[in-house]
Amino acid sequence: MLKRTLLVGTVFGAVLALGLPFVGGGGPSIGAPAYADESEVLPVAATTPLATTGRVGDTAAAVAAVTFATENPLAAPEMARNLKVDTEHLAQKPVPKPVPVVVETPAAKRSGTAARQAARAAAGQSCPGSVGGSVSGAPGITSAGGVGGTTTSDLQSFAATYNSIRVANCLEPVPMANFRYDSCMEQRLFWIAEDPSPDVNSAWGHNGTPRSDGAPAVGCDGNLAGGSGNTGATVAQKWWNSASHQKSLYRPTYSGSMSGVVICFAMVHGGLPNDGAGFARAAARWGGC
Repeated sequence: MLKRTLLVGTVFGAVLALGLPFVGGGGPSIGAPAYADESEVLPVAATTPLATTGRVGDTAAAVAAVTFATENPLAAPEMARNLKVDTEHLAQKPVPKPVPVVVETPAAKRSGTAARQAARAAAGQSCPGSVGGSVSGAPGITSAGGVGGTTTSDLQSFAATYNSIRVANCLEPVPMANFRYDSCMEQRLFWIAEDPSPDVNSAWGHNGTPRSDGAPAVGCDGNLAGGSGNTGATVAQKWWNSASHQKSLYRPTYSGSMSGVVICFAMVHGGLPNDGAGFARAAARWGGC
């Protein structure tokens, strides 16, 4: 009996010794109630991360937690943080799609593309789509000086790119049948290409530009583009990128019907005295040919 009493006393003493350090600094005096009024509860010490109920099981758990946190000071914040993160189902959650970043080119900005798109969206409309069809064709003649003339492929390439640029910038496309080969502008391009000067820029320009040999100008003027490796597609892009040519040839502010619009075009390949066949000169204009 005496041994049992001593054993109980020893256990009770151990519980008090373990419990007292976690109630904020010392236990209640003899004769004090076993609980405290809310207003009398002492705050847990800043160095004590856990409070316990005083039960043996809870006290042991608290001691283990405090010991772990003391020996691993970086673990406590991580433990608290992990409670707020759904790691179990994270892989099952859909990954949000990246928002595409639209970079407006200087030519698009100059033409008012964004404003047109916004106006269409506000009205519940989408921008125009591309059109099918083919051009009427070009004869592909050769000049007296051996310069190659406009081909159907030149005209088709120009028309397709011209319309793709318009559609991409929320402009109505031109009917493909309304792209026309222009023999008058081709005659002017032949006159430029047959300038005997080795300078490819000689005679290159609008009405009033002289030729090196003094030959009088022939044919019709238009928007001009030229250089090595040019095609109908590349000159369409060059004209769109140029402020003055965009205004003249694409007319982004035009609001009438496109059914009556005609785009005239010509392109020649090579030139005197030694321009290779890959050197092309082109002309185009908005209006009746």
